[in-house]
Order: sequence, then structure tokens, then C-alpha cells
Amino acid sequence: MITYKESGVDIDKGNRLVDNIKSFCKSLPSENIISSIGGFSALYSLENFGSDIVLSSATDGVGTKLLVAQMAGVHNSVGIDLVAMNVNDIITNGTNPIFFLDYISYSDLDDQILSDLIKGITKGLQLSNSALIGGETAQMPGLYKKGEYDLAGFCVGIANKNDLIKNDIKENNCVIGVSSSGFHSNGYSLLRKLFFEVAGYKIDSLINGRNLSDILLKPTNIYVNLFKDIKKYTNAAVHITGGGFYENIPRVLNKKFDVIIDRNSLPEREEFVLVQDIGKLSDYEMYRTFNMGVGFLIIAEESNKDVIMNSIKKHSFEAYDLGYIKKGKGEVKIV
Repeated sequence: MITYKESGVDIDKGNRLVDNIKSFCKSLPSENIISSIGGFSALYSLENFGSDIVLSSATDGVGTKLLVAQMAGVHNSVGIDLVAMNVNDIITNGTNPIFFLDYISYSDLDDQILSDLIKGITKGLQLSNSALIGGETAQMPGLYKKGEYDLAGFCVGIANKNDLIKNDIKENNCVIGVSSSGFHSNGYSLLRKLFFEVAGYKIDSLINGRNLSDILLKPTNIYVNLFKDIKKYTNAAVHITGGGFYENIPRVLNKKFDVIIDRNSLPEREEFVLVQDIGKLSDYEMYRTFNMGVGFLIIAEESNKDVIMNSIKKHSFEAYDLGYIKKGKGEVKIV
């Protein structure tokens, strides 16, 4: 059995770093910050400036999915991933993304590749109703090989203070999942090891009639427009990103509630089944690494379940009635 850690990614080390960052930041200005480090996005109040507006911010990249894009020679979709990883974090606290900055670093790239990267970013911003207001392109000879590049994104959102989602979770709230497009942008160090080293696939191998590059490069879903419709019914929202179910859902539970998920309510997606079979991965490793077909999660009153699920379907996503909330210690239990 291969683990995510054995593929080069140590989630526990990342968690320890976050704890260290929290201690380092105690000496920094914080009077207008109304969120804690470790959330999906940070909140900054403008109350001292005479306004009830709150700004949110997030930063993220695409990770080693970029290596798959470079293997395949397909560069027009990872920009969508870059935007998605940021704006899907921004909306979890009830703010709307308004502008974005990008960072592209490389040593030697063809003009067409750079153009394709920007096209993808622009497409993602169109899907999230956000503006591109700046960025940085850094050419760094010696740091990257010819054809290699990295992407990072920075997003700012906005809302009135009264419109924020306050994670007002209650016992017996329902838990609703929104479908992912596939692996999104997480777990790719493990995916590359399993598909290309363990299973011996090539980037253009066919799997059940689908090209492997198409499976691995399917862009991350953007949930901004959907969330505008269901925000008023939402008690808490979770972006199922790096760390899967076990690392992301507890962020909103405040160590007071547990989430109970019925594994039979989750979609059975062939790409995840294949990965688990190739790597002989435990269920725990799968749910701690991947989104398992659920890219976003809503916690709401049971009375609002139907309207939320109908809205999800109206936006052409699949909706899953996953489980419920009970008092506890902030744990995720998949039963």
C-alpha cells in the first residue's frame, strides 16, 4: 500500500507549519483581522475605516498537476484550476470574489504556452465574475528547466459584515455535497506516482475509452455562481481541497460538532476506484487525500435541504444528501 506521504507530500508537516505560523504572527498587527489562520480564507474588517464592509483574501496554486499539463503539452486549463482553488476558498465565508492577481514563474517558455496559461486564467475569472487587476511574470533562468513553470494566484473578496457566514452549526443540520469534476487540483503527487510509476501508464493511455490526460487535466469546478443562490440557506460551507474530508470539514466544526457521512451516499466514480485499486490505498488514505467526487459541502437546516439540492441541480452539478451533524469534538465519521 502506498500513502500520500510516501509520494512526497506530508500533510501532518503542513499542519505543524500552520501551527508555527500562528505563533510567529502573534507579534504582528491584528486589530482588524476577524478570522484565524487555518481557515479557507482570511477576513479583514474595515470597521476602523468607517465601513461595515469586510474583505476576504486567499492564495493558492495548482500544485504538481502542472507537471501533468507539461507532460501532456496542454496548458489552457490549469489557469481555470488556479482561479478555482482561490475563489472556492473565498466563498466559504460568504464573501464574493472581486479581483485576482496571478504569478507565473518560468525559465524558458514559448509565447503560445504563456498565452494559453492566461487564456485559462481569464476563463476561470469569467466563470467566477472576477477581475484580473495585476500580477507578476518572473523569468528565472536556472531555477526551472525549459518548458517548466509554476503558477500562483491571489484573490480578494468582499461582503457586508452582516452577510458573512458565521458557521452557526446546530445538531441535526443536514450535510449536502456538490459534485466535483474529478480530482480537481489535489493529490497529484500521489496520482503521478500511481499512474506513471506503479501502473506504468503513459500520458496518452486510454482508460475505459478515456484518455488519461483528459481525466487528469479536467478543470476544477468553480462554485461561485451556485453559492450566490444558496448562500442564504447555508450555515457553513466547506471546500473539499487538499486534505480531503478529514482535514477540511473540521475547519468549520469548532471542535463542538461531528459530521456523520453515510459512505453509501457518496458517488462511486471510476477514477477514484481505479486509483484505490492501483495503490491498494486504505479508505482513510483516500478520504484524507481526495475529494471522492464531492468538491464542495454545505451544512444547513434540514428544512432547507430540498431548495439547496434543487439549486445545485439547476446549476448542472450533482447533489448528494451525505449525512448530518451531531454534538462532538470536531471529527469526521464516514460510516
